[in-house]
Amino acid sequence: MKTFNKKIVPTQIAVASALAVMQIGAAWAQNAPASSGLNLDEIVITASPIARSKMKSSDSISTIGEEALARSGATNAAELLRTVPGIRAESSGGEGNANITVRGAPVSAGGGRYVQFQEDGLPVLLFGDVSFGTPDQFLRTDYTTERVEVVRGGGASTLVSNAPGGVINFISKSGKAPDNAIGVTMGLGSRLNRYDFNYGGRIAQDMYFNLGGFVRQGEGGPHKTGFNAEDGGQFKASLTKELGADSYVRVNFKHLDDKTPSYMPVPVTVTNGTINTIKGIDPRTAFFINPTLTRDNTIDRNGSLVSTNPADGLHVLSDSIGLEARIKLGDGWTLDEKFRKSANSGRFVALFPADNGNNGTAKTFTGTMFNTSIDNMDNMFNDIKLSKGFDVDGGKAVLTGGVFSGSQNLGQTWFWNQYNIGMTGQNATISGPVASGWSTWGGCCARTYDVRYVTTAPYAAVNWENGPLSLEASVRQNELTATGQTISGTLPANASATSLSAGSWNAASLDLVNYKINKTAYTVGSNYTLSKDTSLYARVSDGVNFSGDRLLYGAAGSLNGKPTAFNQLKQQEFGVKHRQGDLSVFGTVFFAQTKESNYEATTQKFTANDYDAKGVELELGYKMGDFRINSGLTFTNASITASLDKSEVGKTPRRQADVVYALTPSYRHGALELGASMIGSTKSYGDNTNTITMPGYTVTNLFASYQLTEQLSASVSVNNAFDTLAYTEIEGDGHAARALAGRSTRVTLKYSF
Repeated sequence: MKTFNKKIVPTQIAVASALAVMQIGAAWAQNAPASSGLNLDEIVITASPIARSKMKSSDSISTIGEEALARSGATNAAELLRTVPGIRAESSGGEGNANITVRGAPVSAGGGRYVQFQEDGLPVLLFGDVSFGTPDQFLRTDYTTERVEVVRGGGASTLVSNAPGGVINFISKSGKAPDNAIGVTMGLGSRLNRYDFNYGGRIAQDMYFNLGGFVRQGEGGPHKTGFNAEDGGQFKASLTKELGADSYVRVNFKHLDDKTPSYMPVPVTVTNGTINTIKGIDPRTAFFINPTLTRDNTIDRNGSLVSTNPADGLHVLSDSIGLEARIKLGDGWTLDEKFRKSANSGRFVALFPADNGNNGTAKTFTGTMFNTSIDNMDNMFNDIKLSKGFDVDGGKAVLTGGVFSGSQNLGQTWFWNQYNIGMTGQNATISGPVASGWSTWGGCCARTYDVRYVTTAPYAAVNWENGPLSLEASVRQNELTATGQTISGTLPANASATSLSAGSWNAASLDLVNYKINKTAYTVGSNYTLSKDTSLYARVSDGVNFSGDRLLYGAAGSLNGKPTAFNQLKQQEFGVKHRQGDLSVFGTVFFAQTKESNYEATTQKFTANDYDAKGVELELGYKMGDFRINSGLTFTNASITASLDKSEVGKTPRRQADVVYALTPSYRHGALELGASMIGSTKSYGDNTNTITMPGYTVTNLFASYQLTEQLSASVSVNNAFDTLAYTEIEGDGHAARALAGRSTRVTLKYSF
């Protein structure tokens, strides 16, 4: 098994690091006023039956406030998470379809299998790893976003469904504390125009509103597309009526209609485990869909011909309406209710290299057009809970009981034509199709499915606090029912391999989906406050993630021979939270065991693996006058402990680095603020047999803003300022790899009122 160092283990690293930080803090902060760079007294509401501060919680929690959101220069939701310790966010795919995981849990499927994206406390989607339909596709940050709360491990196992690793909650502004602004953002060196706004305030003494959103059009980064690859926007609104002390009812609405490019891996070669670029193809900027390819003709779920514009890229449509309420019922009882109904659809179009042009020596390579219609991903969720406080044994106890229920539709149609693509990363020649979706990869991926998942999850929690000691325990019974069908296509007898003029879905391939599964999750934690500035915590948890569309692929037969319908993640953790003057630190030692199965479309392989991970999360915040610095550091020692492929056992899981880190210093002088973020990773392996190495990297983002007047400010952000080539993933056979985008610059003018 691989270790960090022959004489050092993660526990020793955590203790030594925490003690060192405390000693540094004592030296730095002897005469400093008390404050906390990590806001340890901030109240957090995510994945908890009761609101509580970070300092008093037995969870590992990070928050990203509005200032940090603005400084980050992030161009999508996943990029925001790269500074959070414990979170591994591969944000190289564009606005959606990012790969995200936590604490050494594997990235064996696209999306975020072990974490849940929430918007205002409810899931964006029930599953985090749907092929071509990940939650971040239906989520955008703009001026309406107040903050992001990230909970790792702990209560996420039992207070949320399908999130044993963690919860990422994007919380919207309500208008109670007006934060009104309009802004315009333009690309420097790229064609981008974006307009943001937020407006809110009180209608009456007990009623307030908020509305805002954005529109944009252009290219948006270093990938030169030759057309408006980004085109669309979002509008959000809410209205809140206060019903007395700590009681309210709120209605909210969201409309999202946005087109953005989806960045796929590009052809590369591998020599003795080292990745090599191909002349003319730069992984930081290459983009093969261009105006040369005007239409991509496919088959829809009814068997009819459909003509698609590949320039639409990732096109998502989402309309949702929700209700949120907190009502004090008397005699210590509190009712909390959250409801949301969403209509989600769209299309995912991206070009994936099926080969690398004979190791880069040919004039063309074969490109598979991932043309997937998101026919129906509607959902409806409801979370209702009752809580009551009691005096118990000299302490205060809060009992909570609730039920999460809902439904999630998964309806998609895949039809992937193949083309000959010229070996150049910009303005490539495109000819074909050379194979229609009926025959691509043996006809594996011409399919349409429509399945409805219904979930019911009752849960109960108890929180008890007596002086410095608090105890938390909760349990959740997860139940999932799936009904529907999946069907695939075959090449018609009277058609050629490239023909789209005829064809139908093969009735003989119909596979009915009808199953039900139940699993129980639990967690127990404690927090002990040594002083107002120091606390210790520990927690154990056992959570599950139910599989969704991954069970639908492969041969027909009502799930016979397919992977198990759930994945399990067990975690143990303990940590320290400490502040001294202007220095604060949050350190956690974690142990995680994962048992999972998966299907991967690009390799057409089923896998079933067990993983073990142990490591340390360190988060630090420091302020000294006008200077501030935040940093996050994650050590992870992970290995594959069981696999259908015996050659993988004992190896490091693919794309899992030993160390991932982020350092974000900033300095304010009068009206000027300067900042940077250095985000890095040590080397990792591109495959589970550890034959391909992805080099370590540090990507530097720069930020500067100037307050022109009391209300008007100008800012500029430079992502990947030094144009670093940073690989985030590679295909197991080494023919294609994906990297973070190259250098891009944006300037924003913002007026606050």
